[in-house]
Amino acid sequence: MNLKRSPSRRPVRPSPWLLAMCAPVTLTLQAQTLEKAEKVDKVEVQGRAVLGSAESASQGEVGAERLATKPLLRPAELLEAMPGMIVTQHSGDGKANQYFLRGFNLDHGSDFATLLMGMPVNMASHAHGQGYMDLNFLMPELVDSLRYRKGAFAAEDGDFATTGASRIAYVRELAQPFAELGLGPHNFRRALLAGSHPLGGGQALAALEASRNDGPWDQPEGLQRRNAVLRWSTGDEREGLSVSLMGYTARWKASEHVPLRAIESGEIGRYGTLSPDDGGLTHRHSLSVDWAGRRGPWQQQATAYVIDYGLQLYSAPSGFINGPDGDQHEQLDRRQVLGFAWQAQQSRLALWQDLAPAQFSWGLQWRHDRIATLGLYDTVDRVRQRTVREDRVRQDALGVFTELQQALTPDWRAVLGARWDRVQAQVEALGGEFNAGNGGTARDSRLSPRLGLVHRWSPETELSAHWGRGFRSNDARGATSRFNPQDGSAQDPLPMLAGTRSQELGLRHRFGPGWQASWSLWQADLDSELVFVGDEGVTEARGASRRLGLEWSNDIRLGRDWLIDADIAWSRARFVEAENGGRQVPNAIPLSASLSASHDPGGAWSAGLRLRYIGRYALEESGRERSGGAFTVNAKLSWRPAPGWELGLDLLNALNTKAHDIEYWGNACTRREGAACGGGEGLAGRLVHPMEPRSLRFSVRVKL
Repeated sequence: MNLKRSPSRRPVRPSPWLLAMCAPVTLTLQAQTLEKAEKVDKVEVQGRAVLGSAESASQGEVGAERLATKPLLRPAELLEAMPGMIVTQHSGDGKANQYFLRGFNLDHGSDFATLLMGMPVNMASHAHGQGYMDLNFLMPELVDSLRYRKGAFAAEDGDFATTGASRIAYVRELAQPFAELGLGPHNFRRALLAGSHPLGGGQALAALEASRNDGPWDQPEGLQRRNAVLRWSTGDEREGLSVSLMGYTARWKASEHVPLRAIESGEIGRYGTLSPDDGGLTHRHSLSVDWAGRRGPWQQQATAYVIDYGLQLYSAPSGFINGPDGDQHEQLDRRQVLGFAWQAQQSRLALWQDLAPAQFSWGLQWRHDRIATLGLYDTVDRVRQRTVREDRVRQDALGVFTELQQALTPDWRAVLGARWDRVQAQVEALGGEFNAGNGGTARDSRLSPRLGLVHRWSPETELSAHWGRGFRSNDARGATSRFNPQDGSAQDPLPMLAGTRSQELGLRHRFGPGWQASWSLWQADLDSELVFVGDEGVTEARGASRRLGLEWSNDIRLGRDWLIDADIAWSRARFVEAENGGRQVPNAIPLSASLSASHDPGGAWSAGLRLRYIGRYALEESGRERSGGAFTVNAKLSWRPAPGWELGLDLLNALNTKAHDIEYWGNACTRREGAACGGGEGLAGRLVHPMEPRSLRFSVRVKL
């Protein structure tokens, strides 16, 4: 859990530095053979993964066909197409979502990596939380596919891929341009204009989005989002080139999580807030170039990107522990991200005379975060009162990887991979009463071997076993700090990288032409739960932990018109040694289940339905305090009354479930209780952020 603090009203503005960039500075090469690409096409039609195409039972791909009919409250909920992923929110909707997977509270993305068109979404050494993964800039209508892997088993997956990784691809062209308008309660408005047109021997695609939403909160959220995509491409993902320019800005007021007792006592309503000036503004602008082609026997792909990013976030999650002015703080992040990666793959490499040709790939990845300002400030009504810490950071991450897939017999194949990573950061302390001695340089490197074995038991059954080492980087400030910036007390610097070990046994079985099921039994061991708490400006060192779990996912097609996904995930998360009176890892969801169904006969009507259950989880280490469970239903209905026209209706939280998107256990004071509560330390209790009530959103789309 991150408890937050905050500059003046000076806004975060896009840097003119990005606008001056006219050439790419980053490459991401991802090789794919024609054979593998053909299997990707099958995934879109037949299921999230098919026999013979995936190295593990927890790997797959979701195509546009399945994504189009999913009802969404927030853009990031697209990730819930991945079995076992849970996406919620504990603050304003302009902020990155809260994610849960495989017994991990991923917070805003600390242990799960996501890339969009080869560009990383996670932010290292972030002002609010390590691995901050803000997907609010996604345009769901442009998403072509979502590829995912769980576990640290693929050599190309590096930082943050502790629990897995996803890769999101946008379409290169649209069949027809269209305009769409969405309306809903709480002043929800959304307008989208998108289309593509032949240009210069390729396709030019453009999309513009603007939206507003006040939400159900007593304090209107006033969320305003502006989003644009401009893309030119030729060829396809195996042999082609694309250049993409993206721009996104958002501003909002937030209703933070609050002590449950404030709602139960009537001090505030269910959708009330204790701090009227929380919220923020953010932007993300990027330029990327993606190339793919064949050079001799090698299939290659490359993506070059530069990102200009900023966040200015105001929060007061602990309420009024520090006095009647409240505990609001500001977190400021201004950075540019550069990077490149190169990968090449050959599918007919003969290693030994008696063996079938092997598939060999290798590559290089590099990323540079040039962070001009990482700031933490105490504020009142968004006005700075004290600088807790302010730093400038330069961070480089270099990764080299290789992977070999070899058929040992007609029924057995092995996957052997390894990657070597080195992370180096230089931190310059710029301000803060106790922060002067916290600068310096930190570096760390790690070798991560991965091994997999796949057996085709029968034409309908496949078994797999995987083992791998992975890692997650920690905030560079935690690796160089020797003094607590809040009070100057001594603290030990921590390593830049936290290692993990993962194992998985998998089974994939096809019951018939339209039904395929996957089972995964997995275990993950973490050297330590190291988290930089951006709200306090320090790194919390937690003990080693172990997680194990079982997942069962089903992909079902009934005839030509029905698609059904049914998933259930169980996990157990424990510290190796007792922490704070117990071994349970807080906020690790032990049980989740979902059922998605879509019906599209190709006529005037289509529909989608999603059921989701989240089980009760421990709020603190002893497990005595637990959250409530939650069952929700979302539905989507589309009607095409005439050629070129489509009307849509999304029913969100159809049962009007009165649950919480997130529950924490922590110390806080309400306004009525004042700073004296808990002897000046705050009262321990439940901190909650309520789930949004039932709402109905209407949309109309016109093809131009």
